[in-house]
Amino acid sequence: MAKYAFQGGYTTETWARFVQNPGDRSAPVRQAVEAAGGKLEKLYWSFGEDDFLVILDCPNDIAAAAIAVAVGSSGALRNTRTTKLIEADELSQILEKAKAVAGAYVPPGAREPVRA
Repeated sequence: MAKYAFQGGYTTETWARFVQNPGDRSAPVRQAVEAAGGKLEKLYWSFGEDDFLVILDCPNDIAAAAIAVAVGSSGALRNTRTTKLIEADELSQILEKAKAVAGAYVPPGAREPVRA
């Protein structure tokens, strides 16, 4: 399974409900992730631009996107984004492939690939 980071914030209305009815959000988050065939790895709370960071494993991009759409459409969240995470050991493969692509890519306005 691939790893994804899902992060964002809660609306002011959601925070008001939290204050009135505090509780652990791990179980509901886990339930939503598992409904898509994924696994909750970790739920972090944060302060600053984002209120939470969720690390999850999903079988594919469709499952990860389904989670994002389902929880995003609840109206409880704001400024959410999902990032597919890449293992550190995959970087060398990415760079090798990028070398081949860079030699074939023609930038806008150019007539041929630009070689560095």
